[in-house]
Parts: sequence; structure tokens; C-alpha cells
Amino acid sequence: MNVIYENQVKALGASVDEFKDAGMLILFGDNAPEELRDYCYSVSVNPIHGTIAAGQTLRFDDNTYTITAVGSEAPVTLAGLGHCTINFSGQTTVDLPGTIYVENKPQPEITVGTVIQIYA
Repeated sequence: MNVIYENQVKALGASVDEFKDAGMLILFGDNAPEELRDYCYSVSVNPIHGTIAAGQTLRFDDNTYTITAVGSEAPVTLAGLGHCTINFSGQTTVDLPGTIYVENKPQPEITVGTVIQIYA
């Protein structure tokens, strides 16, 4: 397995749990707009080494999720801004272009230092 993306959570916005009930989380680099910062997990802006696609694995520390769909803008904003929404619905069609969809499993506990990886 090749790691095509890796990052680490640097900070948690004060309101990150508000999206948990909706089955989503938001990653954003240091340049997150002020109005979104409280809702985001802060990460660095890191490159993607390959293509993110359905069938790959998204990992948060020891919690793994199969990617079920990838919005067309998700890799662009993830690599350029550190921004991406992760949706834990398991759906296989894309509703929002900036979203990576993963299998429907309980969301991981994310803290400062949590390592995020995508495996091809």
C-alpha cells in the first residue's frame, strides 16, 4: 500500500462536534476563513502523491475507512488549501464536489496529533 496523502491535526475548532451529528468533519489549512475556523480540524497544506479514488483507505490513527466516492474538487482543495469535507454516510454518489465519502462507520475520536493518511 502506498501512502498518497498524510497529515496531522494541529488544532480543533471550538465547534467541530456540530458536524458530527450530520456524519461529517471538515479539514482546513491555516488559511481557513474566520467564519469556518471554529468548525474545522486544522491541518497543514500537504501535497497528494497520486489520485484519490473510491476503494482506497482513509485512516485516522488506528481507525480505517474505505473511500466510497470522491468529489471532483476534493483533491484540488485538499492539496491547495488543506480543505476537505469527510462524509461518513457510505454513499457512492457525489452530492458535494469538495467531499470525500467513506463507509458508514462511527467517526473516530480526533485530537491534536491525530495522523490522517490515504492509502492507494
